[in-house]
Amino acid sequence: MKLSVIVPVYNAGPYLRDCIGSLLAQSIDDYEVILINDGSTDDSQEIIDTYKQAYPQLISSITVHNGGQGRARNLGLEIAKGDYVGFVDSDDWVLPEMYLKLYKKAEAEGADVVVCDIKKIYADRSTELLTTWRDDKPIASAGSACDKLFRREVVGEIRFPEGLWYEDFDFSAKVLMRSRKTVHVPEMLYMYRCGQPSTMHNNNARMNLDMLEVMEDLREFLAGGEGTKDDYEFLLINHVLLDAISRLARQNSSDRREVIALLRDYVHERIPKLSDCESYRQESGNRRTVMRMNYNGLEDAAQLMLKAKKWITK
Repeated sequence: MKLSVIVPVYNAGPYLRDCIGSLLAQSIDDYEVILINDGSTDDSQEIIDTYKQAYPQLISSITVHNGGQGRARNLGLEIAKGDYVGFVDSDDWVLPEMYLKLYKKAEAEGADVVVCDIKKIYADRSTELLTTWRDDKPIASAGSACDKLFRREVVGEIRFPEGLWYEDFDFSAKVLMRSRKTVHVPEMLYMYRCGQPSTMHNNNARMNLDMLEVMEDLREFLAGGEGTKDDYEFLLINHVLLDAISRLARQNSSDRREVIALLRDYVHERIPKLSDCESYRQESGNRRTVMRMNYNGLEDAAQLMLKAKKWITK
């Protein structure tokens, strides 16, 4: 079998038909759709049953008590039959040609991971391109697992952490660190429905501390001989020093200062002198400026600077 698409489902009733319908419309042949009902309390199971009865050769499903998206995806990986695996969130959808294009690219270039671009779709129907691809840094695409096709033999024993936020980031980073070749299809093939609650848009500061557990997990992965020190440091300065601290600086949680300090201390411990970090030196001037300010405890000033630049640009 060419492909297994794994979809964790939790109370996705309003969106699930669009998601499943887009997977049934895929132009690739010889594939399967695995729906994991993660303890939904709405009509998600009824919807799943309807599609499973109509397409028994294509759709399989598992129903479990709620254990989180990471565990649901892991259950799907245990039964996946495809040479490649993909992941779709149950409130999103994909274009009909997505998986055929990613599969052809993987086969033509002998790639272990293929990355596409994402179209962000907002409630007011406005859209925005989201691309994580950098020609010089395939590891930069660590983040979402949904904009990728993974060769299953390369995934191997790698699984999503359970009970943590940033489980996508942990899984994708490990597979990208292991990948012998990662390539890009520069098309918006994955449709990401914005406006739903997410890790990136929560106001719970302490959730961000899960990133430190993920970074330690990646450090152990590196110690096991997978990836490079540069991969790890790139992820550290971009996802902790830049993204997480900047995100917290924009929040109003009462404990955000404490969490920012813990994140910054972790970066200081792993990178005692920022200018010695090769990944930092390779970043653009604007990104280096914000990283340096966050590193030195000036994250509020960094946000004011960014707001001023945005205002001037307008």
